[in-house]
Amino acid sequence: MTEREGVKMVMQGNLDMDTVPVLYATGLKHLAGADLHVDFSRVEAVDSAAVSMLLGWARTAQRGQRELRVAGLPDDLLSLARLYGVDELLPRQSE
Repeated sequence: MTEREGVKMVMQGNLDMDTVPVLYATGLKHLAGADLHVDFSRVEAVDSAAVSMLLGWARTAQRGQRELRVAGLPDDLLSLARLYGVDELLPRQSE
């Protein structure tokens, strides 16, 4: 689930295998033409699909010379990324 606040995508609810495919595609479409700013502060729960989504967006942004800014990454997402050894690959959080 997502909503727009100006140029920012605001993620809400659960980011899991059921919800991530549509969100991932939405982010990719946005990155095709502009930088992507995503606020995760309203996310309630995540699974490994959320980590994969974020890494995919980061790769796409880098390839397209776009900026991916994130804020409010949930602790459980960061914990999963550390567990998988990919936390250093996540985009840095901004305010």
